[in-house]
Amino acid sequence: MSDSAILIVGAGAMGGTIGAHLVRSGNEVIFVDRARDHVTRMSEAGLQITGPLEAFRVPVKSCLADELDGQYGRVLLCVKAQDTEAAAKAIAPHVAPDGYVVSVQNGLNEYVIADIVGAQRTIGCFVNFGADYLSPGLIQYSGHGAVVVGEISGETTERIRALHHLFLTFDERAKLTENIWGFLWSKEAYGALLFATALTNESIADCLGLRRYRTLFISLAREVLDVAAAKGVRCESFDGFQPEAFRGSTDAQAAKSLTALVQHNQRSAKSHSGIWRDLAVRKRRTEVDAQLGVAVTEGKTCGIRMPITERLIELIHEIEDGARPQGMGALEALAEVVSP
Repeated sequence: MSDSAILIVGAGAMGGTIGAHLVRSGNEVIFVDRARDHVTRMSEAGLQITGPLEAFRVPVKSCLADELDGQYGRVLLCVKAQDTEAAAKAIAPHVAPDGYVVSVQNGLNEYVIADIVGAQRTIGCFVNFGADYLSPGLIQYSGHGAVVVGEISGETTERIRALHHLFLTFDERAKLTENIWGFLWSKEAYGALLFATALTNESIADCLGLRRYRTLFISLAREVLDVAAAKGVRCESFDGFQPEAFRGSTDAQAAKSLTALVQHNQRSAKSHSGIWRDLAVRKRRTEVDAQLGVAVTEGKTCGIRMPITERLIELIHEIEDGARPQGMGALEALAEVVSP
């Protein structure tokens, strides 16, 4: 294995989609995944991307984590948020002294990664494209979405310029920012909305478009954004999500942003979130604690109560445990928190 290769840890929806595009662009990429059948299929038949945007297959190098050797200068960590600590510890010996780890994940995992490999070797990344792992060796790329990279320090370095250039081979609209935390906290608020839609079996667009729950959605996003503001983070807009609208003086502004989010999701072949897929299809634990739980913890340090978010976490766990079915009843239970 070449030490100059790009290492992708977690070859699922995000890692698989980005990595396949990087391979197609001529980059040497090594995929590491814990699913033996996925690794075997990729090694034998390549990694296939399907969906309405593109369809192609590329030959790839892949291995299990305990088969990895060498050190790498560029590591994309693409595992589920709850697996961040274990994956970062496992990969730390394979990160070159002057290398870095990019958090291509949902949540605020840069905090965790920086504690393990060091802040100087941690880079932030925000992604909002639609993709799903379908089966071993097969990833569906369903819809375009924002792709942003940035140093967690806010600096513009040569390495972040080079990484941005690399990401442009995946999406020509990829952005370089000096405010990656602003994007990550905005995604945290939008992610709360996605968890709320996953309480039901409705699509993201259909659920966010329900006028009955408009006040709930606005109040939920506002809780997370209030924490970001208390931490001094200036949240950024993306794909129809306008953080300043949700924190504005009137709900009419936020309602307009919700409509834009509905329209964005209607353009994607990915109708339901990965959260819904974890609950309804793969029957596994979600990232709720590693995402929303972190926001609640940060809120407590700032003296901000988050009753809607806390109830949402409880409801997701009830569904995970089989104590409550997915459906509109679960969303109605969440709405009771904001009912007069």
